[in-house]
Amino acid sequence: MSDSRKRTRPLVADKRYASSSKKRPAKKPVKKPVAKRRSTRAKPKRRGGILGLLSAMVRWVFRLIWTITWRITAVAILVLALAVGYFYTTLPPLEALLDGRARGSVTLLDRDGDVFAWRGDQFGGVVTAESVSRHLKHAVIATEDKRFYQHFGVSPRGIASAIRINLREGRGPLQGHGGSTITQQVAKLICLGEPFDPASGMTEKEYEAGCRAGNIQRKGKEALFAMAMEVKYSKDDILSIYLNRAYMGGGAFGAEAAAQRFFGKPASAVNAAEGAMLAGLLTAPSSLSPTSNLSRSQNRAATVLRLMNEQGYLSEAETREAQANPATLSEAAEKKAGGYFADWVMSTGPEFFTRNTTEDVIIRTTLDPRIQKAAEDGLKWVFENKVRDGSKAQAAIVVMSSDGAVRAMVGGRKTKVAGAFNRATQALRQTGSAFKPFVYAAALDLGYSPNDLIDDSPYCLDIPGSGRWCPKNYTNNFKGMVTLTDALKNSLNIPAVKISESVGRELVSTVATQFGIKSDLAAGPALALGASESTLIEMTGAYAGILNGGSSVTPYGLIELRLLGDTEPLMGTGGGIGERVIQEGAARQLVYMMEKVISEGSGARGQFGGRQLAGKTGTTTAAKDAWFIGFSADYVAGVWMGYDDNTPLSGVTGGGLPTDIWREAMSRVHEGLPLNPLPMARPVPMTDLVQDNGYAPPISGQGNGGNIIDQVLQDIFGGGGAGAGSNAPAPGAGDR
Repeated sequence: MSDSRKRTRPLVADKRYASSSKKRPAKKPVKKPVAKRRSTRAKPKRRGGILGLLSAMVRWVFRLIWTITWRITAVAILVLALAVGYFYTTLPPLEALLDGRARGSVTLLDRDGDVFAWRGDQFGGVVTAESVSRHLKHAVIATEDKRFYQHFGVSPRGIASAIRINLREGRGPLQGHGGSTITQQVAKLICLGEPFDPASGMTEKEYEAGCRAGNIQRKGKEALFAMAMEVKYSKDDILSIYLNRAYMGGGAFGAEAAAQRFFGKPASAVNAAEGAMLAGLLTAPSSLSPTSNLSRSQNRAATVLRLMNEQGYLSEAETREAQANPATLSEAAEKKAGGYFADWVMSTGPEFFTRNTTEDVIIRTTLDPRIQKAAEDGLKWVFENKVRDGSKAQAAIVVMSSDGAVRAMVGGRKTKVAGAFNRATQALRQTGSAFKPFVYAAALDLGYSPNDLIDDSPYCLDIPGSGRWCPKNYTNNFKGMVTLTDALKNSLNIPAVKISESVGRELVSTVATQFGIKSDLAAGPALALGASESTLIEMTGAYAGILNGGSSVTPYGLIELRLLGDTEPLMGTGGGIGERVIQEGAARQLVYMMEKVISEGSGARGQFGGRQLAGKTGTTTAAKDAWFIGFSADYVAGVWMGYDDNTPLSGVTGGGLPTDIWREAMSRVHEGLPLNPLPMARPVPMTDLVQDNGYAPPISGQGNGGNIIDQVLQDIFGGGGAGAGSNAPAPGAGDR
């Protein structure tokens, strides 16, 4: 049986809280299951209709563009990496790029062994970005590529800026400013690693033009090559290549050569002003070269100094100091002595060791810097004090020793030049009466005496094919019977023609040619009056032959040529005294006659210092050319004056301004030299001539020479002697 007291208790929870009431506690509300939370981002409601369709199409297009863009970008990056990698594999070791010489240089030394000129490409040796002066390094970066240490070889900002400037200035986007970095400039300097191949059929000039091409294809390849260089080399390595290969004007390639060329010091020692000048040359090395225009180069350097200050490389005080004391040229670069002389020496040496040398050549020359300065100063003084302002007349001077060693040369009024037209060696001009000494040399060598007489009276010749020709004297009057000495002293034309016809034009031409006049000589009787053309250096060399006793002379300036580093020369002197032309006695008598030209005659303005001097004036028809050539016992000097376009000189004869230039130059040349006598001989009696030479001279010294010459001429030309005739002036009129 079941016990009712043991019934199962109802399944009711116990009270948790006491309550005074008997009430049944209220049931707790049953929590409803929470619904799963949905995303708060509401789905965009799709628009219907046309707007919905357009929106869908735009989204699809953008997704397509994005997909294509990132894939193309990825492919482009891959191609770029492959291209850069390819160029990377073609780059040589750094050492092969630091020294980029392709040609050699020529250094010219004066007679004392000092450098006075350079020619050809100058390479001063390898430098690095660490070894050069910090001022030079900073100046190059500030001027050429201020973000050099930040970019990867190409500067997008620089390119964008360059395009903007080009468009603003009315040029094409790639014309003018290029926005090239230093790395890109180096890539261009080494021609993107493409060496010149002579077998390609391309000239070197065409090759260099191709290296500098600015088309879009070349620019792209240049950019790739630059990025490859950034991977291969460090920034300082790239800057080092640039400092060694960049052309800096004046024939100097690289910082070391330029520093030595312009300042006479290594690139490691240049100061801020000098470094700024060198860096400034990189923009336009030829026009900004300090040897061409120092003030322009200094102005450019001032701009570079300002850039250095703005970029923090120089303080305000350092900038002011450098700008207040601009860089100046070294003594050798400033003088640039013998520019014409250096050009002449280069033209006379072997081409493979001068103009086209691939070696570094040293040439020792005959140049005397003291005499060179004397010649330049003498010419300058006359033009400043005796020539009217604005005159375009030119002049040239050559000074040499009696053996033909050229000591000074001025080829024009502008003396600080290189590669200019040299009027001393290149200008063929009529010689006028300066040719007459060769007429008298021929006569004296045949036994004529300076005291022989000749009749200066009206004289005509019938020239086949040309008609009657009647020379006249400069003064248009006649002296009558004169000695040969007086005829030369006063530069009389008629006696000179008579003597030339008497001894024979062929002999006169032979004597002149053997003395060094290489130009074609006139074939007619006007030969005696200097109708032929010659250069100043030829004429001066011929007069040197008279001074040295009658032997020919080949003017020379090269003493020896050797390669840099060698002690033995490859070649020696290329000139000097040659074969005898006239007897020494005849030469000494001619010197005596020419001494009278200066002491008593048409060259009297050439006297100075109580010295014995000899020479001859010369003026051509219409005064297109004026000459004075003369010598002391020590030096021979020749002066030419005229216009390049053959404009007649106004009021100028050989005995005027050319003689003044000669005197001013030679008086400076002879400062401090002893008064040495000329090697001249006064006329000797006829009996001595017969005894010494073994024959009697054709003209006696007793005053009848003129009659004998007239008789000879009449026999030759059939009465073409004295008498009235044409009044046409003779070529090469005499002078004063």
